[in-house]
Amino acid sequence: MTDPERLTGLSFTVSARVSRPCEEVYEAVADPARLSEYFTTGGARGRLEPGQAVTWDFHDFPGAFPVTVVEADPPRRIVIEWSGNNTLDPSGMTRATFEFEPLDGNTRTLVTITESTWQPTPAGAKSAFGNCEGWTGMLAALKAWVEHGINLREGFYK
Repeated sequence: MTDPERLTGLSFTVSARVSRPCEEVYEAVADPARLSEYFTTGGARGRLEPGQAVTWDFHDFPGAFPVTVVEADPPRRIVIEWSGNNTLDPSGMTRATFEFEPLDGNTRTLVTITESTWQPTPAGAKSAFGNCEGWTGMLAALKAWVEHGINLREGFYK
């Protein structure tokens, strides 16, 4: 018999409202040149669309991370997989889903990021919390850059 209260995996969801149209916010995530302006402090290579060779590099975690684009539905959704620690997936991958919802006549966008597939262990929780912190920082940086042209991460890590 399965215990309905038993935790089988860890995931989280973070979101933010950005005062720009959905298409513009989507492009700020999908376009590597734009993503490199505010998030990937070491640069992004490859557009977030299936079949593209994509890497993200960060000054705080040096070395380019390969990113696999599972799905891209402009301007509403992007699903990626990338390597994580303490994941449920035997290959060590974690999945992040970006959803872009137009608000107020498409003058604002609700950006929601859900990441999942961590083990329900202390080590899995530590990994999930670390990525949750990273995606929350990404949303703050996205909002500041898209709305005001401010790079919050510049000099933050190095």
